[in-house]
Amino acid sequence: MDLTSYLKFVVALLFVLALIGVLAMLARRLGLAPRVIRSRGRRRLAIVEVLAIDARRRLILVRRDDVEHLVLLGTTHDSVIETAIAPPAGATAEPGAAPEATTPYGETR
Repeated sequence: MDLTSYLKFVVALLFVLALIGVLAMLARRLGLAPRVIRSRGRRRLAIVEVLAIDARRRLILVRRDDVEHLVLLGTTHDSVIETAIAPPAGATAEPGAAPEATTPYGETR
């Protein structure tokens, strides 16, 4: 291979990278890309536990500001089952700590 083949390769690579960058910027402008907002300090929202009821429905226990809410998510509608649940003693998360991941049967991963 000679120098012109390498030059064509580099130019084509730069063109593809520029095209990817332009498409990413366009997706952000149109609102298609997710926005990442980093919070400072302690996180206010966490998913405590998820339980799959069947293939279409899940129960999710969500903690917001040290208060837990039980939510039923389904394919056609979502419902708040119970709200303002006090978390069990010693269940408050450390600042910046992620909640413990559990399987649908409550086992810790």
